[in-house]
Amino acid sequence: MEVTQVLHMNGGTGETSYANNSLLQQKAIALTEGMREEAISSLYRSMVPRHLAIADLGCSCGPNTLFVISEVIKSVEKLCVELNHKSPEYQFFMNDLPGNDFNSIFKSLDSFKQKLSNEIHAWTGSCFFNGVPGSFYGRIFPSKSLHFVHSSYSLQWLSKVPGGVESNKGNIYMASSSPINVLRAYYEQFQRDFSLFLKCRAEEIVKGGRMVLTILGRRSDDPSSRECCYIWELLAMALNDMFCKGIIKEEQIDSFNIPQYTPSPSEVEMEVKKEGSFSITALEVFEVPWNGCDNWNVFDSELPNVSYDVTKCMRAVAEPLLVSHFGKAIIEDVFGRYQEILIERMAKEKTGFVNISISMIKTT
Repeated sequence: MEVTQVLHMNGGTGETSYANNSLLQQKAIALTEGMREEAISSLYRSMVPRHLAIADLGCSCGPNTLFVISEVIKSVEKLCVELNHKSPEYQFFMNDLPGNDFNSIFKSLDSFKQKLSNEIHAWTGSCFFNGVPGSFYGRIFPSKSLHFVHSSYSLQWLSKVPGGVESNKGNIYMASSSPINVLRAYYEQFQRDFSLFLKCRAEEIVKGGRMVLTILGRRSDDPSSRECCYIWELLAMALNDMFCKGIIKEEQIDSFNIPQYTPSPSEVEMEVKKEGSFSITALEVFEVPWNGCDNWNVFDSELPNVSYDVTKCMRAVAEPLLVSHFGKAIIEDVFGRYQEILIERMAKEKTGFVNISISMIKTT
């Protein structure tokens, strides 16, 4: 599987689109608002740039894509009023892999600009938008061209499925039953990828520039912990059930592995310190329920609807990967079985995603 070719969220605005099934990601973005506002305010006060270049890496599509952009502009404009400064020119770079639905983003820009103008009275700043297709595990911007980089729910995705995971039989990701060499392969791939990400951004961000990243992660030191792997283990159960029914072949499951790694806070911090170009100003760990709601308590009568929402969220994320490997014919069946498993498990357990948010300043 060539990850850069098949890794993208479901595009469009249909029932299974990412645009309509990204409440969880929206919740994570909302919970990190304070960290971003502090980073942007500190950046502007220290540099007072006349031209502000901002990149959102792994921007995906849908309402979340433009939310951070709106938030950044409002924060800076508030400071401009406070300090009696003229508005800077804004240049936004929206980056994702080539398969991303950039067209839906571009189509929404006019209404976004109009809405922003209505919300920010007497705004005179110029705002320029750019789509930047390509992997952020490589250089995608000129040297020292960016002031602020943001990424949310993207860096847990690896550049490729780690090598040497052929022994991960019956699993589609790290699991409690995965051999130790599989866990090691995933971690080493994360180390290579995240180190390269930091190295590339260090060349592209100006000295004193800021970066805020939110990554799906874990609190535990165990990379196969249920707090980060359980959601994929349940999908593997649905696929294995289909194998038992003769719908798919065992070797299809054995050769399919999710290109993702959910790090611990110490693993993230260690790679930042090892690369050496950034100083960490804040690091926070928080948890969001699988359904993205504030309330952890779900009544039995609500479980079918809640599990349906969680299933749609996972489908919006995982469907392109599954289609590329198993074909489109199994999709309705696998997610139908997946929802039944989710209903049963969510009735018994508190389920959530652990998130790691880190704010950094470029020091060299």
